[in-house]
Amino acid sequence: MTPTHYINRELSWLEFNERVLEEAMDKTNPLLERLKFLAITASNLDEFFMVRVSSLWDMDGKSPSLKDPAGMTIKAQLAAISAKARDMTGRQCSCLTRSILPALAKEGVSFLRYDELNPWQAEAMARYFKSTVYPILTPMAIDQSRPFPLLNNRALHVIAELSDNGGGDGDGERLFAVMQIPTVIPRIIPLPSDQAGPGPGQRQFTFLEELAVNHIRELFTGYNVLNTALFRIIRNSDLMIDEEDAEDIMDEIERSIKRRKWGDPVKLEIEKKMAKSSRRFLEKSLDLDDDDIYEITGPMDHTVWMGFTSLEGADALRNRPLPPQPAVDFLHKDDMFAVIREKDILVHHPYESFDCVVNFVRQAAADPQTLAIKQTLYRVSGDSPIVSALIAAAENGKQVTVLVELKARFDEENNIIWAKKLEKSGCHVVYGLVGLKTHCKICLVVRREDDGIRRYLHLGTGNYNDSTARIYTDIGYFTCKETFGQDISALFNVLTGYSVVTSWNKISVAPVSLREALLYYIGNETKNALDGKDACIMAKLNSLVDVEIIDALYRASAAGVSVKLLVRGICCLRPGIEGVSENITVVSIVDRFLEHSRIYYFENGGTPKIYLSSADWMPRNLDRRVEVAFPIEDAALRERIVDILDISFSDTDKLRALRPDGSYERVDRRGKEHNRSQMKFWEMAAEGVRLAEEEFEKAEVFRPIEAATNANEDYGG
Repeated sequence: MTPTHYINRELSWLEFNERVLEEAMDKTNPLLERLKFLAITASNLDEFFMVRVSSLWDMDGKSPSLKDPAGMTIKAQLAAISAKARDMTGRQCSCLTRSILPALAKEGVSFLRYDELNPWQAEAMARYFKSTVYPILTPMAIDQSRPFPLLNNRALHVIAELSDNGGGDGDGERLFAVMQIPTVIPRIIPLPSDQAGPGPGQRQFTFLEELAVNHIRELFTGYNVLNTALFRIIRNSDLMIDEEDAEDIMDEIERSIKRRKWGDPVKLEIEKKMAKSSRRFLEKSLDLDDDDIYEITGPMDHTVWMGFTSLEGADALRNRPLPPQPAVDFLHKDDMFAVIREKDILVHHPYESFDCVVNFVRQAAADPQTLAIKQTLYRVSGDSPIVSALIAAAENGKQVTVLVELKARFDEENNIIWAKKLEKSGCHVVYGLVGLKTHCKICLVVRREDDGIRRYLHLGTGNYNDSTARIYTDIGYFTCKETFGQDISALFNVLTGYSVVTSWNKISVAPVSLREALLYYIGNETKNALDGKDACIMAKLNSLVDVEIIDALYRASAAGVSVKLLVRGICCLRPGIEGVSENITVVSIVDRFLEHSRIYYFENGGTPKIYLSSADWMPRNLDRRVEVAFPIEDAALRERIVDILDISFSDTDKLRALRPDGSYERVDRRGKEHNRSQMKFWEMAAEGVRLAEEEFEKAEVFRPIEAATNANEDYGG
């Protein structure tokens, strides 16, 4: 292993967040879309510190000499992360305060500090503070009898430095108090206007913390408030679950979720204007160093902007809507099972609606011929129509088995709620396997038909989540091929019972056979290249981290295999190394939809192997999760997958290429036909529906009149 051949995983992730931040800074994007990207970068960075940086802290305490494949020690990684994240934070603040907010003000949407309110607005806000805000606020003094409190993760707080008047001269003992900015009422407050206020079409807002800070003296009567500043704590939120010794995995996870709220602080964000005395007090109280403190200019906690991007009456500041199109194969078809019997079907989300997946489960739930439904759930929405359909199926007497993955990070609580509801409705609910997360996306419907039992399947690259299906790009596959049905039935037996499968008809399953299959196909391309045959590997992934896979790709490249990788996020492979990765290109797309589908393509000597999967090429996916890769064998569907890859790789608007130094650069558009791949996919879906509707209307025009079944009825008798 040569360390210079690999990019550090954490720094690669930060490069991904840089690409998201670039979209916030891109002035060709509508203003509220830029604000949305800014909120995403902030939320991403929070989670990165809560999980990845926290994990490094834990590892540093246990194995400080440990090095990653790029040769970096834990301390070196933490130092590099701090420098890069600090620079990113500065540019986030600059993007907001110097670019987006001034541009919004020009469009009639402005944010005022408290001292900028006109008298009428100030009076209205004073009334609002007294009636609504003041009763909620809880100032917490810190002294010998009242130690530093446990403050909520990610919440915004005020620190106030006080004096006790010292007999009236204002020079008494220095004291500190903290107070959380309430989260139970909106943080962004619309300001009322009068004749002296903003003109027509102008809207003004202020922040809840402006009210709290400017009225803070009302909370500390008898004391002098010397200074105030906002701050925010990010805590270690990586769940530590002892699955081996846990008697009840659900109880153990519920306890762990509660502990998450009070994990050790790993990052402190403070207002840049914070007094040195307050900074030192927080630093000591939270046991943090200077490297763990990030100064913020302008409004704090940029995640607040996500909700604001849905501002009413501001459509001109957003992208034009791209509503999901109906899946053409199911258009005007009442019986989905009949359609699937005719042929295998692919659906490309979010360009094609997720409704067909929901309807698949709904139809099975109501269908008298359906005997059983089996499904895995990793992340679902808060009001999931899939779960509602499964509950209805159980209530209709179907045998329903649902594997709910309780360890889906940050969705544990939501999944526990759904698991309990499913159990109460009569579904058989299982929670997966000890030591493994069940990440595969599979749904099996068993029906009794005239010619016997038939199994219908939906397999996907993304979650059964109707909300994220509107913003994530994923591919779903419907089939009733018996070989696939046998494999998925066998997999459910592994997941729910005691069963060992030694071989599969079609699918590859992690952690049993997927790694071996990938290494085999990569090795086969290497052999073909050495034998003088055409050899090509294409893959679309979220992340590429696994060293064994990367080394196999390096060997393929050295043998002359053309390797094209579309990796949205983390990529630890370093392209362009002479004699190692000269034949590898790595690109990334960051656009209005989150690239999420996983596609593997191997040339295979002229008879390509094409797989869709739930798995990225990471150790966790290949070794510590239950994942499925399934082949696409129908010629028309294979051609469609190749088109998806070709269109994605030829993107001219949102494609960025990975350079050998680990940074990314936009592709050179000169001389190339304009192609914004996500827009093209939506246009293709819309055109497909238009053509299908035209064909349907033609068929309706020439539809024969049905003969009457009763002569008397025919004559009105």
